[in-house]
Amino acid sequence: MNKQKRIEILTRLRDQNPHPTTELNYNSPFELLIAVILSAQATDKGVNKATAKLFPVANTPQAILELGLDGLKSYIKTIGLFNSKAENIIKTCRDLIEKHNGEIPQTREELEALAGVGRKTANVVLNTAFGQPTIAVDTHIFRVCNRTNFAPGKTVLQVEEKLLKVVPAEFKVDVHHWLILHGRYTCIARKPRCGSCIIEDLCEYKDKTEN
Repeated sequence: MNKQKRIEILTRLRDQNPHPTTELNYNSPFELLIAVILSAQATDKGVNKATAKLFPVANTPQAILELGLDGLKSYIKTIGLFNSKAENIIKTCRDLIEKHNGEIPQTREELEALAGVGRKTANVVLNTAFGQPTIAVDTHIFRVCNRTNFAPGKTVLQVEEKLLKVVPAEFKVDVHHWLILHGRYTCIARKPRCGSCIIEDLCEYKDKTEN
């Protein structure tokens, strides 16, 4: 895919959604971090249901530590892998208090040192909470980038590196959100909704569908 086509795709996605953001509900960088940890192999809708009850009761590292492991589990038990996620969140809260004065660090290295935080989670927090031009690649983005030929790669990291290389600076902060929403609602896994896609004529997917 050439540069001109990529810019047109990004321009259309921006025109459709000028101020995109995550579908996870949060009111602080800490709430976002917890929500993203919980969202691994879970839906945003399921996470939002759990955090709607958790955050009014505990939305700081100290408050979650005071809940304790079993108390935390009682709020997130509807989410997949809740046992290991609860243990990671407790460890992370302890580290945030002991090493970061309860604040969320703003570097990838410090974030990835927290329990339950990998590269993708760190990228989401850096981008969404702090406006850094990082690009978190999940299954939706991986699929869209390969299917459309926008930024193909055999691994998540390859796609991320390709996106960082080919996406112009003016689009970098928001591209993660545009691509994830496009993959979630239009370029879906089983049968992409090509007929209602605003970038259908620019996409290089060979097996386009009618509707």
